[in-house]
Amino acid sequence: MSRSLNKVMLIGNVGNDPEIRATGSGARVAKISLATNRSWTDRNSGQKNEKTEWHHLTFFGRLVDVVEQWVKKGDRLYVEGRVEYSQTEGDGGPKYWTDIVVNEMVMLGSTGGGGGSYGGGGGQGGDDGDFGDRGSHGGGGGGGGGGGSSMSEPDDDLPF
Repeated sequence: MSRSLNKVMLIGNVGNDPEIRATGSGARVAKISLATNRSWTDRNSGQKNEKTEWHHLTFFGRLVDVVEQWVKKGDRLYVEGRVEYSQTEGDGGPKYWTDIVVNEMVMLGSTGGGGGSYGGGGGQGGDDGDFGDRGSHGGGGGGGGGGGSSMSEPDDDLPF
């Protein structure tokens, strides 16, 4: 039997502060939007073009706590997850939604500085394949000190 793959990798900028909700069963969910940009030059006219795509991201499990505490509008993130489609009925007929359910996240840069890699989020039912609950990975790069900051200074605010 052959396997299939539903995997998304995005690097972009957070478009809004996280929205934290609870499901009917009490599980916490975080939602944000992520902007990715692409630019190209038209071959015929030589004109430079740019397009921004917006992605709806959904976080479950431990990632909700990390997103709630550390992610803010404008932060740069790398996320891995899977595509999920859903449909709701409205007055004007059905509405269709595309979500990226995130199971790995790396903070590439933020308004608060620092960076880190967070994984595991579990998921909402379904088979997460090999991505299940991997736990935290060693801290990512990021941060970087400006002037004379010392590497030996502890930063007790970090979640890892």
